Amino acid sequence: MNTKKVKIFPNYNCQGQKKMGAVIGAQTSEPSVQIANMLGIYKIPQPLHSVCSHKCSPGFQKIILKGKPKCCFHCKECPRGKISNKTDMDYCVECNKDHYPNKGRNKCIPKSIIFLSYEEPLGITLAFTAVFFSFLSAVVLGNFIRCRESPIVKANNRQLSYVLLSSLILCFLCSLLFIGRPSKTICILRQTAFGIISSVSLATVLAKTITVILAFKATKPGSGARKWLRPRLSYFFVVVCSLIQVVICMVWLGTSPPFPDADFYTEPGHIILECNESSPAALYSILGYLGLLALVSFIVAFLARKLPDVFNEAKFITFSMLVFCTVWISVIPVYFSPSGKYAVTVVIFSILASSGGLLGCIFFPKCYIILLYPNKDQKAHVTSKRFHGFKKC
Repeated sequence: MNTKKVKIFPNYNCQGQKKMGAVIGAQTSEPSVQIANMLGIYKIPQPLHSVCSHKCSPGFQKIILKGKPKCCFHCKECPRGKISNKTDMDYCVECNKDHYPNKGRNKCIPKSIIFLSYEEPLGITLAFTAVFFSFLSAVVLGNFIRCRESPIVKANNRQLSYVLLSSLILCFLCSLLFIGRPSKTICILRQTAFGIISSVSLATVLAKTITVILAFKATKPGSGARKWLRPRLSYFFVVVCSLIQVVICMVWLGTSPPFPDADFYTEPGHIILECNESSPAALYSILGYLGLLALVSFIVAFLARKLPDVFNEAKFITFSMLVFCTVWISVIPVYFSPSGKYAVTVVIFSILASSGGLLGCIFFPKCYIILLYPNKDQKAHVTSKRFHGFKKC
C-alpha cells in the first residue's frame, strides 16, 4: 500500500484514473450542464439533445410522428385564424373574434371596424348624388306647381304627379339611411322606409297608367269609364297599395325587427358593422311586393303605349318600369350576398338608379316642353291631331 499522503482536490483524481466522460440520462441540456460541473466533466463536450427533432418556434405547433417516441415530431404552421406564441406548443389557439393573427401567426392583432361612412370619398359621393337628385326632384315639383294650369301638366293628372314627385324626393333621401354607422333606429328605418316610399311611387305610376287607359275609353260614346276618372279614386288606389306594404313592414317590426350587428369573419382583419335583417322572409315579402307593383305597371303601360293620345304617358312609363326592373334584377344577387360596405354601395346605387329612371323617363320630357318650348304647351297643340312634337320628345 502506498502510504504517501495524497492531497485531494475536488473533481480531480491524482491516482491516474480516467475522468468521467459523460452522464447519459433523460435530462434536458440545462440540468446536464450543471451535473457536468458537479462531476468535473465540464471540459469534455456533452451531448445536448435527448430528442430527435428540433424545437418548434412560435407560429408552429408540434405534430407527433406515428410509430416514433414522443420526442420525435415535426413542426407545422398554425392553421388560418390560430396562433402559437410559445416554443414547442402542442396545439395552436384561436384569437378572440375581435382580433386576427399576424403574418407570422404568433400574435393576435385587433381588427379594424369598417362601414360605409360619410367621411370617406365613396360615402361623400353617394350622399352628394342622393341630395342632388332629391333637389332636382324638388325643382321639378316646384316647376309643376308653378305651371299647374299648363295643359301638359293638367293632361297628365297633376295631382298624381305631385304625389309621385314627392315620393321620389323622399326615395332619394332614403338612400342616406344606408350610409353611416348602423344603429337600432337606422336599421329599423332602412328597409321599412325604402319599402313604403317605393310602394307609394310604384302605386302612383300604376294609377297614372290606369288613368291613361280609362281616359281613352271615356272618349267612346256610351262608355261608363268616365265615372272612374275621379281624383279620389286614384288617391284611394295609391293608399290601398301603400297600406299593403305598411302592413308587411309592421308585421316584420312586430315579430322580428332588424338590429345592428357585426360580421367578424367575412373579411379577415376587419369587423363589418351592418344591419341584421333578422327575418329574410319579411325582406323577401317587401321586395317581392315592390317587384309585383313594378311588373304590373310595366305590363299595363306596355299594353297602353299605342293609345292615340298626344299626351299619352304609357310609353315613358313603360321605359321607366323597364329601367326599374332591370336595375333591381341585376342587384338581387348582391342584395342577398354577405354584407360589406361595397354591397351596401350597390344597394344605394340601385335605389338612385331606379328612382332616377322614374324621374327622368316620366318628367323630363314634360319639363323639356314647358321650359324650352312654352309656345307648344298650348291648348291648341294639345287638342290638335297634327301636333306630334311631344311624342318625339
